[in-house]
Amino acid sequence: MSWQTYVDEHLMCDIEGLGHHLTAAAIIGQDGNVWAQSSAFPQLKPEEIKAIMKDFDEPGSLAPTGLHLGGTKYMVIQGESGAVIRGKKGTGGVTVKKTAQALVLGIYEDPVTPGQCNMVVEKLGDYLYEQGL
Repeated sequence: MSWQTYVDEHLMCDIEGLGHHLTAAAIIGQDGNVWAQSSAFPQLKPEEIKAIMKDFDEPGSLAPTGLHLGGTKYMVIQGESGAVIRGKKGTGGVTVKKTAQALVLGIYEDPVTPGQCNMVVEKLGDYLYEQGL
């Protein structure tokens, strides 16, 4: 299965049969190289990837400055130390799941809920992690 197929079929999927979808999603190597992304995913800056990776190594380092994706700032909310970073902005937000080699990112807006985004992103991230990816 191609990386683009993972994004298209597992991240941009119909959530719980409700006709809701993430706004954007991507799988990005921990070095910042994009493996696959949806058409609406923002262009990330190298310093944004570095800050995300630093937060996985030093949990809480993003809290004072926020999580930035393509220049958009998200307030960092409760995640899972070293494994998941979650951010909120208005009625939307982002979930970032770290795997052995990559970052799985999902961006959502209302009516998708934070829990639905977490479920979609973390389920794929857990699968990839189990595969050594």
